[in-house]
Amino acid sequence: MDDGKPTGPRAKWWSRPPAGRATPAEPSREAAPAPGEPPRIPGEPGPLPGPVSAGEVSPPHQVGQRVPRQERPTPLHEPDVYSTPPYGEPGPWAPAPPVQRPAPTPAHGTPLPPPYAAPGPGDTPAPPPGHPAAPHLPPFAQAPHQLPPTPPQAPPGAPQWQQYDPWNPAGQRQPLTGYGEPRRRRRPRLSGAVLLALVTGVLGGAVGAYLEGNGGFSDVELSQAGPETGGRAPDSVAGIAASALPSVVTLHVSGSGEQGTGTGFVLDRQGHILTNNHVVQPASSSGEISVTFSGGETARAKLVGKDSGYDLAVVKVTGVSGLKPLPLGNSDNVRVGDPVVAIGAPFDLSNTVTSGIISAIQRPITAGGEKGDGSDISYVDALQTDAPINPGNSGGPLVDSRARVIGINSAIRAADTGADPEAGQSGSIGLGFAIPINQGKRVAEELINTGRATHPVIGVSLDMRYAGDGARVGTKTPDGGPAVTVGGPGAKAGIRPGDVITEVNGERVHGGEELIVKIRAHRPGDRLELTLVRAGRERTVTLSLGSADGT
Repeated sequence: MDDGKPTGPRAKWWSRPPAGRATPAEPSREAAPAPGEPPRIPGEPGPLPGPVSAGEVSPPHQVGQRVPRQERPTPLHEPDVYSTPPYGEPGPWAPAPPVQRPAPTPAHGTPLPPPYAAPGPGDTPAPPPGHPAAPHLPPFAQAPHQLPPTPPQAPPGAPQWQQYDPWNPAGQRQPLTGYGEPRRRRRPRLSGAVLLALVTGVLGGAVGAYLEGNGGFSDVELSQAGPETGGRAPDSVAGIAASALPSVVTLHVSGSGEQGTGTGFVLDRQGHILTNNHVVQPASSSGEISVTFSGGETARAKLVGKDSGYDLAVVKVTGVSGLKPLPLGNSDNVRVGDPVVAIGAPFDLSNTVTSGIISAIQRPITAGGEKGDGSDISYVDALQTDAPINPGNSGGPLVDSRARVIGINSAIRAADTGADPEAGQSGSIGLGFAIPINQGKRVAEELINTGRATHPVIGVSLDMRYAGDGARVGTKTPDGGPAVTVGGPGAKAGIRPGDVITEVNGERVHGGEELIVKIRAHRPGDRLELTLVRAGRERTVTLSLGSADGT
């Protein structure tokens, strides 16, 4: 069945022949017209207008005739030796199929105007306004057996297409998409590439920093400072502690159903150690004293001597070599505000170091008094410090910035207890007291040499119930004897019962305990100047201190 496609041999196509050259005609596949009938152009109804006159080019359907050379038209293209049609099927002079471009698809049910309505069967799409119609070619330019291809028809319901004119200005051209919408030109994705590179760089840097800080994918290894070869300054707390700690010991005492812990320090290479009397009190009659040095060595110790009035005691270790005595300073040179370091074993934590300053000097305190008869009361003209001192620090050294002993830590003032640090387990509130080393040195020498310490006295008995300012001399002793010892230092100076002593060497005295502290801060034989009030009149006397054995 003939469907409109050529079935005979395929015609050869080339450019129009140049003028003056003969072009062989192809035999027509249609029936020749009857004699006298005008030739017909395939695809057009009706005869051609008028007969062809002499001199005109013979129509291509007349076989065997040649076109005169001088009447041939100038070809549009040079002959193609390969017989290749310049525009493809169906031939060089057939109009190219119109290329459609999409128009926006209207909503469903919207009627379309006539120019854009779908063509009916057999209709030829009209060219858009302003588009040049295909030129009517002369008969010799068309193949007698070929018809121009019919533009493809859009199926019913398909998007309407517009013709595409390749000769329009470039700005009016719109390439087609497969969905009936104009394809928009895509801008270069430069910003996206820059953003991607930036994000990649940030992520890479973050991952690198994480791996660098966490040791990568291997085991974690933390950075640390290397070892230091240099020491500390000698006057720093660390330097002072390093110098003093080898001379400080911890004492563990047991006996008489009691036990306790305290501190002491080495006085000489013979093994004498100074501490507080209340530390060794459990072992005074029969007990054991164990000494532990800062390096961990332990040795047995025995009691050499003690004095409750000064709250000092000396013990001795034997069979220990390499002892390092702690140098002694001068407590008379101490001033308020001087830096100090306290060393001890608070709550049995040995080799504990705390630091502070001297917050006061010549602070009269009393400690002890548990016996009730006053025989165990100690009177101390103490150094006050804010270096933390707690139970277990008793007997330890209070050293200055040159690691020299200036006091023996003996008492604290707690919020709910008295001055004795062993009376309770309350902690330090920044009120610690130390026996001046000048007094401790004298007592230690006496205990080592004689086993007993002497106390300076003025030979009078004081009325401890007096509430006025100063220390008043009593009328009788507790056992009924005279208040002023006959032939004693006070009697020789002219002191009488009832006199009120207000000053010692120009320093004000506010009570009986304070007067005892002031007197015991001196040695027996020292001369003192006392100011007293008698019958409302003030007078001054001078005396030499006597001596009494301590307990």
